[in-house]
Amino acid sequence: MDIEGYAKRGLKNNEPDIEDKLTARILEVKRTSPEHARKLAQATITEARATLNLKGDILEPTVSGVTMGEFGVGSRGLGDFYTHEKIAEVIGKTSAVVDTTHLDDSGVVKGNGGEYIILTVDGMHSRLSDYSFLAGFHVARAALRDIYVMGARPVAMLSDIHVADDGDVGKVFDHIAGITTVSELSGIPLITGSTLRIGGDMVIGERMTGGVGAVGVSSDLTSREQTKVGDVILMTEGAGGGTISTTALYYGMHAVVNETINIKFLEACEKLLDSGLVKNIHAMTDVTNGGIRGDAKEISRTAGVKLVFEEKHMRKLVNPVVLRMLESLEIDYMGVSLDALLIIVPEQYAEDIMKTIRSADVDIAIIGKVVEGTGAEIIIDGQVRDFTPRFRESAYTPIKKMIGDENPRNFEEMKNAIDKAALNSIEKKRRVIEMVKRK
Repeated sequence: MDIEGYAKRGLKNNEPDIEDKLTARILEVKRTSPEHARKLAQATITEARATLNLKGDILEPTVSGVTMGEFGVGSRGLGDFYTHEKIAEVIGKTSAVVDTTHLDDSGVVKGNGGEYIILTVDGMHSRLSDYSFLAGFHVARAALRDIYVMGARPVAMLSDIHVADDGDVGKVFDHIAGITTVSELSGIPLITGSTLRIGGDMVIGERMTGGVGAVGVSSDLTSREQTKVGDVILMTEGAGGGTISTTALYYGMHAVVNETINIKFLEACEKLLDSGLVKNIHAMTDVTNGGIRGDAKEISRTAGVKLVFEEKHMRKLVNPVVLRMLESLEIDYMGVSLDALLIIVPEQYAEDIMKTIRSADVDIAIIGKVVEGTGAEIIIDGQVRDFTPRFRESAYTPIKKMIGDENPRNFEEMKNAIDKAALNSIEKKRRVIEMVKRK
């Protein structure tokens, strides 16, 4: 619970008895005495009042009037993709070889020796806060995947863990154990990190969040913009990671979590790197953000091509235990993270790549092709259907099903507000840069 946010809302709304209300809320969450809870409430209100109406470019926040939840930010659908496009605009064009404008899994710069240096960061799944080992395992694996799909070999990982004030310190150790399980299995060390409380004294409860970053090096690159008409699309088998684990946990199908505990993706990529075939691959990605639907949209936009998929070939590559769970819950497997490897390559190299991947005991097949046009299509039972992502990824928990995945009726209005907020932040950046240069 964010007690600072609670105090500020109460002050802005001129709510009576805000001190009493906040004291009661604190006692609901925190194991403490009524006297200590009241003192904490008083101190919180004092700080909230002091920072309620700040003025000036640096201190005044940019406000869009649209919340993260309303726009589906982080929910791997249209709203999330649009926000990331705006983030790229706020960052602006950089000197990087691959930056946020490319919508790739990682960023790339060139080292002084001419080698490519690849950097990425992944946030842990927010619903795995109570399962810190699992959260650590899956976020570490995700970070390494993002390096591999750029055609690079990871060399190190770093972590960032934030646990709320009442969280048990054991969560930190369990999370690190999950990360280093992947580290020891893959041989890629975790070498540094940060451990903090969420919001310091101002967030009470046990919630945990955090992320894992990774760095890699390579002499060649596979980025989405290299996708060409005539390429074929390959996909490896996938059993999911954080998303599938979350589905299994919150629908009471706990045994399915075990299906996700593997490093098959990493082993397949190591085989590819060892074979030297990566130089023939145009693009690779992991099937995560909004499932294959989301990946198809991003690749199409970046490369200016159309992707056509055969559903019957994709279905065979989904772990059967996971697929049965998803279908029993009426969850679209094409709209959730499967943690499979997607490879886009000229057709003449497809057979050698599939042979190499299978030598790692990982299944793989051709699931589609790249043609002229834009967007994506899927062929199901001989019929061509649209394959655009929904407003949010497939609803895979009871709460997500309640919220739904359809576009809100005021989506265009919200986009306009977000456009304005992004421009305001760009202008603020410009003004502050000019101010610093004048000093």
